[in-house]
Amino acid sequence: MRAFQDTYPENVAHCYGCGRLNEHGHQIKTYWDGDETVTRFQPQPEHTAIPGFVYGGLIASLIDCHSTGTAAAAAYRAEQREMDSEPPLRFVTGSLHVDFLKPTPLGPVLELRGRVKELKGRKVMVESEVWVDGALTARGEVVAVQMPDTFKA
Repeated sequence: MRAFQDTYPENVAHCYGCGRLNEHGHQIKTYWDGDETVTRFQPQPEHTAIPGFVYGGLIASLIDCHSTGTAAAAAYRAEQREMDSEPPLRFVTGSLHVDFLKPTPLGPVLELRGRVKELKGRKVMVESEVWVDGALTARGEVVAVQMPDTFKA
């Protein structure tokens, strides 16, 4: 099964969080799991906030890119077509809200789970959660907006 991000055209595959062509980025990979989406990410020592815990900015970044990928996949699913079909549907962040529920330990793999709350026209609302060893550590909500053609240089 191909990750959502592996279907992105080259001109939009450079994002620090999800771009497969950004060798210094996170290069997250997101997949369907029923009606939810899932991303697994292994934080590295450079993602430290304080010893033993993940930097909150990383968590926000992961929620952001996981959610925009979820939005794109949901839009394709709604149109009953594959993610690499034309015309491409890509999304950018219109709004990002993150609640940090408890410190996220550094070491274990982070699991992000996303659900589409609303798909309406060019806008998709996605709720994503960060789980570590069965504990919910953060929750975010993203309003993703379909990328305007002017971004697709």
